[in-house]
Amino acid sequence: MQKLSAEELLAQYAEGKRNFNAVDLSEDNLFQADLPEINLSDSVLRRAYLPYGNLTQANLYKTELQDAELGDIKLYQANLSQANLSRANLSRANLRHANLQGANLQKANLQGADLYNADLTNADLRYADLSRANLEKANLTKAKLAGCNLFRSRLVDLSEAECDRTTIGPEGY
Repeated sequence: MQKLSAEELLAQYAEGKRNFNAVDLSEDNLFQADLPEINLSDSVLRRAYLPYGNLTQANLYKTELQDAELGDIKLYQANLSQANLSRANLSRANLRHANLQGANLQKANLQGADLYNADLTNADLRYADLSRANLEKANLTKAKLAGCNLFRSRLVDLSEAECDRTTIGPEGY
């Protein structure tokens, strides 16, 4: 796996390169990075700093984003299937139409995130905070929601999700 600095990534992206498969950008500062359609599949971005970034239609399949700062990021139509986003901050993120199948979102902060029509099939959302999130038309089939906070989340359909008594529903109980 190639270690890449934020500066190198941005320079290569500006020159037209989009495929950055299996690169290490751990702890890099990519504040407000504008990287639509980038391929970072199988990459490592642990503790990366990407708030207010634009990763619209990005391929982040199996990407490691543990403890990453992703507040207010645009991940519209992004592929985050099987990505590890445990403890990541995705507050107010735009995840509309995103593919989050099988993603690990344990203890992630998704407060106020927009998950309209997102696919969260088999996602692990245990102990995640989805308070005030928009879950309209989100697919939560077999999503694990034990200990998850859904207080004041909007238009959520939990009929196919795996909830237990520790799950806080949209009504607060």
